[in-house]
Amino acid sequence: MATTDYDAPRTAAVEEDSLEELQARRAAPRSGAVDVDEAELAEAFELPGAEQLDDELSVTVIPMQVDEFRCSRCYLVRHRNQRAAAGIDVCHDCA
Repeated sequence: MATTDYDAPRTAAVEEDSLEELQARRAAPRSGAVDVDEAELAEAFELPGAEQLDDELSVTVIPMQVDEFRCSRCYLVRHRNQRAAAGIDVCHDCA
């Protein structure tokens, strides 16, 4: 089995394209459309053992209360008694 020295400098073959070839490639229309087969494949792909739920999840959002603060490090809303120091919006967990 031959060994390969991965630390050795590589000699890359540099391809020099002519200006006309580069302009032709640039002017060639590019397709932004996704291939139908790829889209169908992505929809049909399922992870083994995973359930597919069609239930709509809804959560009631409650505004931040007067006695709460938002930690400036973890961005969680905490009660004021979890503040690490008075006047600083950092919780005990992040301090």
